[in-house]
Amino acid sequence: MFQSQFSQFFPPKPLFTEADVGLQHSKVAKVLYRKGGRVYIAGRSEEKAREALASEASVDAFKTKESRLDILWSNANVSQPPLSSVSKQGIKLQLANCLGPFLFTQLLLSLLEITAAACASTSPGSVRVVWSSSQMMELSAPGGAIVMSEPRHPPKDDATQNYVNSKTGNYLLSAELARQQRQSHLAAPVLSFTSNPGAATTRLFRHKSWLNYLAGPLLYDARLAALKQLYADLSADIGVEQSGCFVDLLEAAKMEKNCGKGKKVREIWEFCEEMTKGYC
Repeated sequence: MFQSQFSQFFPPKPLFTEADVGLQHSKVAKVLYRKGGRVYIAGRSEEKAREALASEASVDAFKTKESRLDILWSNANVSQPPLSSVSKQGIKLQLANCLGPFLFTQLLLSLLEITAAACASTSPGSVRVVWSSSQMMELSAPGGAIVMSEPRHPPKDDATQNYVNSKTGNYLLSAELARQQRQSHLAAPVLSFTSNPGAATTRLFRHKSWLNYLAGPLLYDARLAALKQLYADLSADIGVEQSGCFVDLLEAAKMEKNCGKGKKVREIWEFCEEMTKGYC
């Protein structure tokens, strides 16, 4: 446990880099684009999305342009905004870390499954969903993973706990998606992993600016965080047997074995289904 936490605070030289990314021609996934892939970005801020890509993306727009989807990164994230913050749907904004990726994954799951079936003979296990969690989940989540009353009634005075719940929720959603895919008897199931992008130098702490000064010495370049995501989606080191696990992306050979246990994985899934049923 200590070694895992230490390596996440002070990551060693990455064992998976841009050089390990194969050609991505015909795949729909700055690194993948350079390798010939087509990259779609859905963002909370249209202005920032336009800066990253000269057009906006949505499920409907995507499906009019593409007949396959190889990789889905569920990386929507906001950290500890003001406790009064809500989404356009009136939902506590911090909870959107779970609900947004869950809904987007559900809307694109059939396309992911079609792609997985098409890749069954040539590259099984290559179609994947990666959910972003956090080291905070490992450090702060209770032994039972999550107290299910809190997503329904978020603590009114504890932004940190709300953040931990959302990141733990993503881990449990990933594990449940993997379980459902394994039990679906599909010839080539869609794989599902959770990753910790790590303490990268981004604007994640914009609502808690003092954290930038406190955590400054521990922050590292965002490129390394991207490599961790790429490892989860593209590395042949992990496959069907590990689907649902929380991947330690800092050490290629290491992976957490607790791939979501108990009824909590189903409870958080059903909660997200209930909260998003009007948008499917």
